[in-house]
Amino acid sequence: MTFGQSQDSTQVYKKRVLETTEVDFLSSYYTQDGDNAAVSGGIGSEELTDVTATFIVSIPLNDDDVLTIDVGVSAYTSASSSNVDPFDGDGSADPFVASSGASESDLWTNLTGTYSHSSDDRNDIWSAKLSVSAEYDYFSIGVGGSYTKLFNEKNTEVSINGNVYVDTWNAIYPTELRPFGQGGDGLNNGLFTQNTITGNANYNPDFTNLDSEGRNSYAVGLGFSQILSKNLQGSLALDLVMQDGLLSTPFQRVYFSDVADSFIENFHLADDIERLPDSRFKIAVGGRLNYYINETFVLKTFYRYYTDDWGIKSHTASVEVPIKISDKFTLYPSYRYYNQTAADYFNVYEGHLSTDEFYTSDYDLSEYSANQFSFGASYTDIFTKFHIWKLGLKSIDLKYTMYDRDNTLSASIISAGFKFVMD
Repeated sequence: MTFGQSQDSTQVYKKRVLETTEVDFLSSYYTQDGDNAAVSGGIGSEELTDVTATFIVSIPLNDDDVLTIDVGVSAYTSASSSNVDPFDGDGSADPFVASSGASESDLWTNLTGTYSHSSDDRNDIWSAKLSVSAEYDYFSIGVGGSYTKLFNEKNTEVSINGNVYVDTWNAIYPTELRPFGQGGDGLNNGLFTQNTITGNANYNPDFTNLDSEGRNSYAVGLGFSQILSKNLQGSLALDLVMQDGLLSTPFQRVYFSDVADSFIENFHLADDIERLPDSRFKIAVGGRLNYYINETFVLKTFYRYYTDDWGIKSHTASVEVPIKISDKFTLYPSYRYYNQTAADYFNVYEGHLSTDEFYTSDYDLSEYSANQFSFGASYTDIFTKFHIWKLGLKSIDLKYTMYDRDNTLSASIISAGFKFVMD
């Protein structure tokens, strides 16, 4: 073999994008509580627990192409959701006490497949994505794709991504409003003949079923990343989202201040469901700045500004300081601050007027501030010494997060991630 031939063989060599199949298992346990449940019009328990499990399998198809399959399941129980029909369980009709009815729990499932292709020089990356999600009251199909370009000896990166989601609701209304919808029997319904209405006994909500149960979402994202120095890296991102269709939640109640109150036991019968515009445009712009301090510490910062045409404006700022204890162990404490203004259509329990066109008492759309504290730890073994069957353990991540809003909502989450590689 001549010297020239040796050079040619070196030039055609390229490193595989993914050397071997990788399997990630992610799991989390989430709990929350508060006093502003949207299902009961902005009052009552927000107690909820959620357990998730996700498997992600990344398969190298050849040197350049990778197929990723993401399967996720989330199971929750919710005190507020149980009050969609507070009369179908143990007989309790109190917004501050969970019913034991069928709506108290649910299961969400998701399947996403992503195909990515990298150019020979690894400076161009294309991807395409297809996803399907289902829950008891909605079904969603999503398609998307992205393109990333690296240049300046891979010190600079620009990217664009787009996603489209087509959702269909199976609208579920508060139980007391259903008899007043199309074809309903009103006060002749068994709910009212078998129970005594107190307060305004002539309960007659001005309720109509929703005209449409579809929702479309269109998202475009632009990204720019730059290595600024040996120790400093920065990035910018712009995200645009347009939604149209059913953007309100059909089982969330609203109460009007100019309508006389009607009750069954302690439960306030709804005046209407949440009504929101059928379009929404969102803009978010943010940036990251990461600084390598030394072999032990790295400083990661993030800021994002968000605005939409519903009147919400928000600021998010976070800082994380990974601490490398050894070659295998890293700790990463972090803090995140968030605040937002209220949507134009938000008001508190019994704060709306029946003459309003749009209304909601969902405190996710209210003015609030939130603090989030997290502490995580990761273990990495690049040699994958520990094995389960043909899978070598590459890393373990554990994280605990406390979240607290100034409108009574508080939550905590424990999450774990395990990465394996196939032998």
